[in-house]
Amino acid sequence: MTATRTRERGELFGPRFELFADMLIVGLATALAAAPVVTAPAALASACDLLRRRQLYAEPATAGRYAAALRARLRAPGGARRDLTAGVLLVAAVLLVAAYAALAGAGLPGAGLFAVALAAVAAAATVVGLRACALYGTPGPGPYGWGAAVRAAARRAAGDLPGSGLVVLALATAGACAWMLPPLLFLVPGPLALALTAVELRVEGSGR
Repeated sequence: MTATRTRERGELFGPRFELFADMLIVGLATALAAAPVVTAPAALASACDLLRRRQLYAEPATAGRYAAALRARLRAPGGARRDLTAGVLLVAAVLLVAAYAALAGAGLPGAGLFAVALAAVAAAATVVGLRACALYGTPGPGPYGWGAAVRAAARRAAGDLPGSGLVVLALATAGACAWMLPPLLFLVPGPLALALTAVELRVEGSGR
């Protein structure tokens, strides 16, 4: 059941503003935790988990709680190995896409069609990966591990196209904000994690 709090008389900021502040704190903590790149999946998954618990149970989303959640995730049996493996696979996938994009830009025959197909595959994989981060470690048929989270995310991505479209829009918005104002790069993980969490809670609330 979602916990909510109404604004008291004379209170300057309501709970929505508190969510905004928590989102920025989580975003900054996530950006710092994801700086080594290979820790990015674990960092984003921890942010989504913290924001999910804030929405469902009204637990504060502070930098200290984020650090504790990330430590607990990495210290779980096999947790660090699984999370770092996911990070290495992420880096490998990005490099592979970059290599194929370079080939497409080299003017080879059929490069235009290949570039379109590559963009579609990369977009689909990105949506599945982001939705997996929002699912990893959350309650399900037992907590999702990365394998189960990716499979569940693939099913949801295909069965919930509006939600997948929202994920693409959230990622594009985050990227545009970071491109226009580079200092926002340290804050955009927060809004992105909030969007991913909201998309998954929307699916779960609809019973799909």
